[in-house]
Amino acid sequence: MLQKVSGLLLLLVLLTFSPAQGLEIMLPQVYEGEIDLSGWLVSEKLDGIRGYWDGHRLFSRNGNPLHPPPEFTKNFPEFPIEGEIWGGRGTFESTTSIVRRKEGDSGWLTLKFAIFDAPTTDGGFERRLARAAAWFALNPAPHAYVIEHCPVGTAQRLQWELERIEKLGGEGLILRKSDSLYTVGRSPDILKVKSYADREALVVEQIFEEGVDKPRMSSLLVELPENKIRFKLGTGFSDMVRLDPPPVGVMVTFKYYGYYESGVPRFSSYLHTDSGDH
Repeated sequence: MLQKVSGLLLLLVLLTFSPAQGLEIMLPQVYEGEIDLSGWLVSEKLDGIRGYWDGHRLFSRNGNPLHPPPEFTKNFPEFPIEGEIWGGRGTFESTTSIVRRKEGDSGWLTLKFAIFDAPTTDGGFERRLARAAAWFALNPAPHAYVIEHCPVGTAQRLQWELERIEKLGGEGLILRKSDSLYTVGRSPDILKVKSYADREALVVEQIFEEGVDKPRMSSLLVELPENKIRFKLGTGFSDMVRLDPPPVGVMVTFKYYGYYESGVPRFSSYLHTDSGDH
């Protein structure tokens, strides 16, 4: 009887994470300076796919079940943890390709689950992270680790750390308030720090190079969903993306540095195609 009840409870948990519903998770706001940084912790912002381990299965940010082989989740805890499925700096496209596969693929074993929270654990951020660290200290997992967070101190140190990470090819930093509780939605207690701004645009048209034997995309015509402003996005693409460009109708993320008077983003450059789970 007890086993039957446990089975029903597990089924209820799994049904809760339906792809249509998505997960109720904590999301960052953008760091804009002019805040007291005492009591804040900093870590590198990893450019991967966000993952949610519910104690039994791994899900994407949108609540879609993922399909890593058992070796990937070996020694994961029986309590929820959140992290970034990450293959290293500059590997977002290849990581996305592996994670999208429906069956457990050996490519997963080139990735890591970089843990940054234990959302159902009571207490502030440091306490939640300490529980995850204590678990993996006793149960080492070959494909998981807890991200190190350090006191940031001052704005000058934060800028120094941002420049250091960017020189290494990193995307930016994440700030976490050390005593903050886990709250759903955009929270002022977690901030992303970058030298540039980024936003999403809708692909309206693929524009291809002329006079080449193999179709190769030269730029994308994209549209800002908020105001319908259209512009060409022509830089930041790898050769792989140019040969297999994002299709019309999907969202892409690009970086930029302010706006022209027309409202078009200045110096825009492609970052990645939005899988919906990033």
